[in-house]
Amino acid sequence: MTLAYLTETFGFRATWNPELMLVTVLIGIAYFSLIGPLRHTFADAEPVSLRQKLSFAFGLLLLYFGMGSPLNVSGHYLFSIHMVQQSLLYLVMPLLLISGTPAFLFRHLVARRWVRRALQVFTHPIPGVLMFNALFSFYHMPVILDLAMNNLLMHNLIQLLLLITAFFMWMPVLSPIPEIHRLSHLKKLAYIFANSVLITPACALIMFAGAPLYETYVNGPTILCAPFFSAPIDKSMFAVPLSPLDDQRLGGILMKLVQEITYGAVLAYVFAAWYRKEKDQPDDQLLPH
Repeated sequence: MTLAYLTETFGFRATWNPELMLVTVLIGIAYFSLIGPLRHTFADAEPVSLRQKLSFAFGLLLLYFGMGSPLNVSGHYLFSIHMVQQSLLYLVMPLLLISGTPAFLFRHLVARRWVRRALQVFTHPIPGVLMFNALFSFYHMPVILDLAMNNLLMHNLIQLLLLITAFFMWMPVLSPIPEIHRLSHLKKLAYIFANSVLITPACALIMFAGAPLYETYVNGPTILCAPFFSAPIDKSMFAVPLSPLDDQRLGGILMKLVQEITYGAVLAYVFAAWYRKEKDQPDDQLLPH
């Protein structure tokens, strides 16, 4: 299944989503044009590192790749591809965008009291860990997923809510400013472990089900849902190489695999930062008083 075939079959707009491409480019232009002038408005603002810039750029690429590239078309026919989309959009992409956002941009964001209070509520570790995982499990109930995959409004609404709650989920681990909830290193390790436990039941249900759960991936989708439009499609437009049950099991495995790799990498990063902090601490601060 080549890119040329997908473009010819579904059309350039459905395959490549130029509207989302434009939005992604505009966000990138806004980021790189604002970080300089905004930095000078904060006396103690540190320069934006190359690592941060690359992290934000890769995060934007993943945002487009997950929602607007041919991966979106393929995800309507193959559940395994759909789960790869989910993994990139909700587990990896927020990490990159938050890591690439300098502290002074966060401070500019929370300068308004209502924004700061809202973030303090929704990025609290308990709502943060519960909202995303509950919504993720809710979305993967067969009746909900089948409805979302065949209704543009429901599809985009759930995708937007999952994106927002994914950012809330990662904020306690990655927040660069104390105005937004920031955990100690030990609490971060426990928080990430709790996330890995809470997401497991949804993946296990998908992997170990004895029959296909989703009508969309048995009889095929009826419409192609993209961020800014929908288009009628049918199963004959795409050659599916796997049986629905094998495809479903592969999807659960891929989701769990990406989740374990992502959470494992963040755990290792947090532990290394904790170790460096303890190592650099003067000996007299380690002694009991």
